[in-house]
Amino acid sequence: MQFIRSLYFTNRLYLCLAGVVCLFVLGFFLPVLLVLAKVAFGVLAVFTLLDMLLLYRTRDGLFASRSIQEKLSNGSDNDLYLYLENKYPFDVHAEVIDELPFQFQKRDALFRAHLLQGRTHIIHYTLRPTRRGTYSFGAINVFAKSLLQLVRRRYRFAQDQEVPVYPSFIQMRQYELMAISNKLHELGVKQVRRIGHSAEFEQIRSYVAGDDQRTINWKASARRAELMVNSFQDEKSQQVYCLIDKGRVMQMPFEGLSLLDYAINASLVISNIALRKQDKAGIITFSNNISNLLPAQRKSDQLRRILELLYNQKTRYQETDYERLYVTVRRKITQRSLLLLFTNFETLNGCKRQLPYLRALARHHLLVVVFFENTELQALLDKSAHDLEEVYTKAIAQKFSYDKRQIVKELQQHGIHTILTPPEQLNVNTINKYLELKARGLI
Repeated sequence: MQFIRSLYFTNRLYLCLAGVVCLFVLGFFLPVLLVLAKVAFGVLAVFTLLDMLLLYRTRDGLFASRSIQEKLSNGSDNDLYLYLENKYPFDVHAEVIDELPFQFQKRDALFRAHLLQGRTHIIHYTLRPTRRGTYSFGAINVFAKSLLQLVRRRYRFAQDQEVPVYPSFIQMRQYELMAISNKLHELGVKQVRRIGHSAEFEQIRSYVAGDDQRTINWKASARRAELMVNSFQDEKSQQVYCLIDKGRVMQMPFEGLSLLDYAINASLVISNIALRKQDKAGIITFSNNISNLLPAQRKSDQLRRILELLYNQKTRYQETDYERLYVTVRRKITQRSLLLLFTNFETLNGCKRQLPYLRALARHHLLVVVFFENTELQALLDKSAHDLEEVYTKAIAQKFSYDKRQIVKELQQHGIHTILTPPEQLNVNTINKYLELKARGLI
């Protein structure tokens, strides 16, 4: 039974059989062809049996395994590897089907490989998950063919694995490495010129060519008989909170990811940058009530706690309650902090309904409202209208685009900082704003 389940015939064999059948049909009219057909059928049967013998005389001719990370990164390309080992005494043509989790809805995970005798072959491919949660991988199916390629033997390797998909730690590490190597500008992060000096004094050191002459410490210079300058550093231990709206307005999809997932990925990135800057990072998630509140801290395991908190975030598609958010912030956050509010406003009226609570937050903290441009509407605006329906569609798109710009002006008039950004540029624009605010000494 196992033999029958693992045996498959190839298209080459079916084509040969079709040719033999044609010879038998023509043999009714030309007897010479009937003899040729019998010979061809006999030769084909012999070669088929020989091919089966080659594939089945070795009990375990192939071995396959999958190498995957302990967790996958949401919204990023994750590397996966399939390792194939050929134990046959000859080269093998292999077709590999990896049973992927249903979330990918991918039915073409078929790979072809030429496996050399006694060698190992590696297949590399990438997957981009778009939802957080647990993903279940199935078995690895390998179909082996000899040089004759008349039959195939199927090997099935039970590689059932469950892998969690977390917020994009790949993006977090990318920005972290760029920050360490001072190459953030390559990702679009601006080098912001510091205005004045930080209030936090670091040390007095010897003057080096290029130092700001305004920082010269004349008293220390007189004592040491050489020029000495005051050295300043960024203020540390400032609180940075990411406030993530989980209401229905954050479920709009862009390139496979919801706005909520974009906000979660950006919160992880900016929290890591803040911790690297020696600031304290915290998280608040909310919708119709307060879901989670992780106090801003700078402990060694704070980033891990943020990652675990963000992994479990789900929405109930409720209307967001900003009044409850304001009460919670006033009660729980007593020190002036930077609040990065990730939300979305589609209309000016929708923004005005929440404006009293936003203004109240801005009186006690440095509030930055981050919301999203509708890039699909921008594509409509750039497209020419050719009929009446397209004219109406473009007019509506212009109305929504105008409302977005009016929301920015409305918030800025009340002293609230804003970031209006396409979803794909959220990380860069948020980091730029954070660095700008620190350079200006506003936090």
